[in-house]
Amino acid sequence: MKVTQKQAKKVLAVASGGGHWIQLLRLRPAFTGSRCVFVSVDDSYRDKVAPNRFYTVAEGNRSTKAKLLMAALKLLYIIARERPNVIVTTGAAHGYLAIRIGKLFGAKGLFIDSIANAQKLSLSGELSVAHSELFLTQWPDLSDDMDVHYRGSVI
Repeated sequence: MKVTQKQAKKVLAVASGGGHWIQLLRLRPAFTGSRCVFVSVDDSYRDKVAPNRFYTVAEGNRSTKAKLLMAALKLLYIIARERPNVIVTTGAAHGYLAIRIGKLFGAKGLFIDSIANAQKLSLSGELSVAHSELFLTQWPDLSDDMDVHYRGSVI
């Protein structure tokens, strides 16, 4: 049975800029067959994921709480509009917020912690563990095989 584009699962792929975005792009082959929508902080990233839909949210972190609030409100709008089945993120704060907001709409969350976090989980990762259906780490020593899983270097 062939799956039509309308029947395909919708994935919301979310990452802040820099390394988080680069790692998210490395996951694109896993999104084949899905309807994928991307969210990040820099509008120049749009061309990298065309023809997929792309949204820009404000750059924010724990030091810039007003910008982070703006990003959260925009993520609420995006998730309400797009109604993804799954939210995939490589972090940071934007990914955590997307997973939390997505749960309100029934979306499942997959958080893949950055390969740069070799000694301990990122702050956004620590916050996301309890709210993600699957949480992956890039380092076997950080896995507890209950909440935090290692499946090899996936990105």
